Amino acid sequence: MSLLITKPGLLTTVQDLGRFGAQKYGVIVSGAMDAFALRIANLLVGNEQGAAGLEITMTGPEIRFEQTALISICGGDLSPKLNGVSLPGWRTVLAPKGSVLTFGPMEQGCRAYLAVGGGLEVPVQMNSRSTYLRAGIGGYGGRALAKGDRLPVGNMCMRSLNLLALLARKAENSSGAVSRWSVSADLIPPYEPNPTVQVIAGEQYDWFEEESKALFAGEPFEVLPQSDRMGYRLKGPRLKLTKSVEMLSSAVTMGTVQVPPDGNPIVLMADRQTTGGYPKIAQAASVDLPLLAQVNLGGKVRFKRISLGEAQRQFIEREKAVLALRQGLDHLQQQK
Repeated sequence: MSLLITKPGLLTTVQDLGRFGAQKYGVIVSGAMDAFALRIANLLVGNEQGAAGLEITMTGPEIRFEQTALISICGGDLSPKLNGVSLPGWRTVLAPKGSVLTFGPMEQGCRAYLAVGGGLEVPVQMNSRSTYLRAGIGGYGGRALAKGDRLPVGNMCMRSLNLLALLARKAENSSGAVSRWSVSADLIPPYEPNPTVQVIAGEQYDWFEEESKALFAGEPFEVLPQSDRMGYRLKGPRLKLTKSVEMLSSAVTMGTVQVPPDGNPIVLMADRQTTGGYPKIAQAASVDLPLLAQVNLGGKVRFKRISLGEAQRQFIEREKAVLALRQGLDHLQQQK
């Protein structure tokens, strides 16, 4: 089974949850910017949460399904259509053989994630199928998709086959079918053009002037055009240290907020470097990383400081809800 790319879109890449285990060698993690959306899309088609799917940025591709497929689209709303009929996000969809998936205007967010039952079977490199564009590794030839590419799809597991059988009952001719089940609105991140992102104090938080701490927690910061999958460069009030310091590079992760000498913060994202040498004023809470991932260039981000305990509590509650979703889908399959 394969997907034929008839139009590539602006930037469409194969991503999974990242290339972990090699950061000590300087290898970038990469993976989906909005990992939560990819995880949920995979659950909806019966895959393991870390299966490879497509990350679709701003302007979507045109994809022809060369065999009947089970798909789901989560994350930002890029106006997907199957054979010209609008598709809802956060649901399971049967795409018949020969059907064509297209995308239109951005309605919400800027990145959508397409999961296919069986997952995308591109080669595994260093324990991941994710594309890292700067190094040209992973994904489909280490690059963004182009017209004429054929992406191989793996064999569906029993969970996927059961979901496919449920939808096949309501499919009419070649029009496909959309599931009656969907993700609870409470579980879907509250994507906004100008979100407020919760953060905990960073390792060097106390190195900053009190005024700068107050500005960081109270003023908006604009996402500059120089931003990319490596990091978001922000412009806002200049953040100042109490004194000039030199520091050794130390470990960073997705959502780390560094402040270089010009005082404008940088939020590190999926293609971040493995270490950073600028003072870290904050770390974005894991539950709010999807909000950052969906901010478009020119969007404005505000930061709200919370405690580590509160960030952990919210993360645990979200993961409980994800587990409940998987259990609900498993129960649904038993009704086939």
